[in-house]
Amino acid sequence: MLIVAVGLVCGHGALADQEKPSEPVVAALGADGIQRASLTLDSYSYEPSHLIVEAGKPVELNLTSVTLLTPHNFVLKDAAAGLAVEQDVSAGKTVTVRFTPMKPGTYAFYCDKKLLFFASHREKGMEGKLEVR
Repeated sequence: MLIVAVGLVCGHGALADQEKPSEPVVAALGADGIQRASLTLDSYSYEPSHLIVEAGKPVELNLTSVTLLTPHNFVLKDAAAGLAVEQDVSAGKTVTVRFTPMKPGTYAFYCDKKLLFFASHREKGMEGKLEVR
């Protein structure tokens, strides 16, 4: 009985840590007019998980996977806002994506990778939000 209780308490704490949102990060606007930020892809999370950018200005994101084996991706799709990004990021690698958000709003980005018969990474909490102002 004690083992079950300890497991529940420990499991609850780990879940609470995963669900804790990161502080919003405003993408830095370069002299060239490009908004830049970096995202870290870890085991079922993005850091930061809330990114703020300006509409009508190009965005460049460096996506770095810090996992040892698990591949991830970055999916940001909203046809009405002109967003159509889908980029694989292999374990331990960094890739860059570029896009220009045209419509203010809040848009979800996520990892849709999954193993057969298991929940997708998004279902496990690997999702963030892009706030376009």
